[in-house]
Amino acid sequence: MTTGSLRVLVAGASGLIGTELTHQLEAHGHTVLRLVRREPQRSNEFVWDPPGRTIDAKVLKKVDAVVNLTGATTGKIPWTPAYKKKILRSRIDTTQTLAEAIAVTDAAPATFINASATGYYGSRPGETLDESSVRGEGFLADVVDAWEQAANLAAPITRVVTVRTGLVVARGGAFAPLALATRFGAAARVGSGQQVWPWVSLHDEAAAIVHLLGSEVSGPVNLVGPLAATAEDATRALARALRRWHPFALPDGLIKLGLGEAGEEMLLTDQRIVPRVLLYDGFEFAHGSIDSAIDAVWPN
Repeated sequence: MTTGSLRVLVAGASGLIGTELTHQLEAHGHTVLRLVRREPQRSNEFVWDPPGRTIDAKVLKKVDAVVNLTGATTGKIPWTPAYKKKILRSRIDTTQTLAEAIAVTDAAPATFINASATGYYGSRPGETLDESSVRGEGFLADVVDAWEQAANLAAPITRVVTVRTGLVVARGGAFAPLALATRFGAAARVGSGQQVWPWVSLHDEAAAIVHLLGSEVSGPVNLVGPLAATAEDATRALARALRRWHPFALPDGLIKLGLGEAGEEMLLTDQRIVPRVLLYDGFEFAHGSIDSAIDAVWPN
């Protein structure tokens, strides 16, 4: 791995993952520059406009790597036709803006790490999935496929890594509503509870990106914890950490009725995914189990 100090341009630096990534990058002695959609207020901020496909291209000549973590949340319910379009366009516009700019930049950054998602695989009960597994079916699979294709526009000139992230265990993000329901005594089994949820701790999410900046890996990387966990494993571990009962159950039919396609694809999907590339590349997880990841956020 590269051990020298890097200059890293981050899109989405103020988000949940971006904030943790910035902290870890700076702790390792790297310099973080930020892309913003407003007037820059600091010397390390540079403006861009993804819908307009414009960016201050000069900044790309000043950095060793670009990390893009942007995209509209999939957690906003319901997925109306208009919001599904926003989920897709927010990812394609940002990624394509960066990839196309990198592809035509003299002295382009050596590495482009782009967010992606385990939604690529669709629901695959009974299968063990790694980076060589074929794409699945569903709205999220379609979105992720188009997202990664946009990132790969930069592949002829730079090393492109697409990090397929699972459910991030943190106080914010997709885990927040689960924690809120649990805290107020409404912890519940989700569906059968036996569907496998790909998860990763917030610390390891950022640490893996830092690791990949100094690696030679390219292509898709599953950014998920090393030990599989079912939905019931996750909700029971959360109830234990928050010292709450786990008395209820949300049947499949109720989830589909109340949350529609979003509930089916995010809560009922079954994905046993392994981080084969990361493990082979020598990355060491700080949180190897869902219990460890949850305890790190909500210590007893």
